[in-house]
Amino acid sequence: MIEKKKVYKNILQLIGDTPLVQLNSITKNFKGDFFAKIEAFNPGHSSKDRIALYIIEDAERKGILKPGDTIIETTSGNTGFSIAMVSIIKGYNCILAVSSKSSRDKIDMLKTMGAKVYVCPTHVAAEDPRSYYEVAKRIHKETPGSVYINQYFNQLNTEAHYNTTGPEIWEQTDGKITHLIACSGTGGTISGTARFLKEKNKAIRVIGIDAFGSVLKKYHETRELDKNEIYPYRIEGLGKNLIPTATDFDVIDEFIKVTDEDSSHTARELARTEGMFVGYTSGAAMQGIKQLQELGEFDENSKVVVIFPDHGSRYMSKIYSDEWMEAQGFLEVKDEVDASAIEIIK
Repeated sequence: MIEKKKVYKNILQLIGDTPLVQLNSITKNFKGDFFAKIEAFNPGHSSKDRIALYIIEDAERKGILKPGDTIIETTSGNTGFSIAMVSIIKGYNCILAVSSKSSRDKIDMLKTMGAKVYVCPTHVAAEDPRSYYEVAKRIHKETPGSVYINQYFNQLNTEAHYNTTGPEIWEQTDGKITHLIACSGTGGTISGTARFLKEKNKAIRVIGIDAFGSVLKKYHETRELDKNEIYPYRIEGLGKNLIPTATDFDVIDEFIKVTDEDSSHTARELARTEGMFVGYTSGAAMQGIKQLQELGEFDENSKVVVIFPDHGSRYMSKIYSDEWMEAQGFLEVKDEVDASAIEIIK
């Protein structure tokens, strides 16, 4: 008997149920077992597909969104792509305010998906009228029939992961997970996933990855926003210069900071050792695991799940570009790429 192949009505039905894959080579000398939740298997190649669909369908149920309306969002790229994708299928216009730190690859992808894109300066205060937060708010006020997703301050961001990512990881590990490692930007992914898992087992350790130049780690420890912590950094979608209310700091046990340089090299290492072509924040999350291993966080009984948020194709002009890496001073020791790997036939 021939098994019937499942046919999907549209691409949105592919969102969620992403695979959990064991890490082998990069963790071979680590204590415990390590597994990657690979969110690039979503149709929009990132975890943000989950919140885009969840928030938009919630607005539809409440009668807030009608066909032909406009969806507006602030994004480092991935959420914007997911919203643009959902908007195409559901018949909405899409306007995005993007940080200038976002890779050219991401910005080009957003335009390709039919979004109107406003590129805003990165290194300005959140309240500055030029910041991507304020630009999105202004466009929302000026655009009739528009809805502002506002992922940083939208509890549905967290709820989406509570209802999907958390249960998936619990089921995939048969409830044996001991550690959740995830980057924190808006905080929706780590907070929603952690909230579900902690309800199942309070002993699960939840560790957030933050960037140097971001305020999240110190705020978690002191509950005070220290603007002296803020300075420019390169990783996209990680850390913040404000405190997103989508982040539930009470379900996060600890934050650890990683550098731009270490994270970029570790992303490249994942490609070389595990065959996983993942994004900058995935490299940051894996770098966090390396540092936690050195600190003695894990033992032989540890079952560690790390969330890899997106795909490496969005960083071809950044961490996977030797020219960009050299310009940042990250390839002073050229141990990353063998020049003999490329041979030009004339």
